[in-house]
Amino acid sequence: MNTTPNEYAHQEPAGANTRFSEGMIDMAKFIYLYRGPATPMSDLTPEQGADRMAAFGAWMAKVGAALLDGGSPFGSCTSVRDDGTEGPAGDLIGYTIVEADDLAAAKALTNGLPFLSGSDGKCAVEIFELLPM
Repeated sequence: MNTTPNEYAHQEPAGANTRFSEGMIDMAKFIYLYRGPATPMSDLTPEQGADRMAAFGAWMAKVGAALLDGGSPFGSCTSVRDDGTEGPAGDLIGYTIVEADDLAAAKALTNGLPFLSGSDGKCAVEIFELLPM
């Protein structure tokens, strides 16, 4: 549900994750930030690319309506510091946005996420609640 900050008639106290808007309950939104080594689709064989897309498609279908934005891989990047200098960006490689009751539910939605299937500790999904402004 898209709302602007002025449409929030009531918010739960700090720490609560459910939002109230004009008598309706809005679930909290969470962003998954993918961190780890990236293999560009162009480096995969057509079969590997199809397998990767099928695995992510199956995960997206499982998540269902909680998936608000399937996201995108990140391309070229840099960072700008508060002193005006530039430097290398971190190792974030993409994002996804989901909707869930709370942080625990957002974490549970990562079950079966193909990005986390390696079990070698090189990949991580950082989960942050997106707060209304």
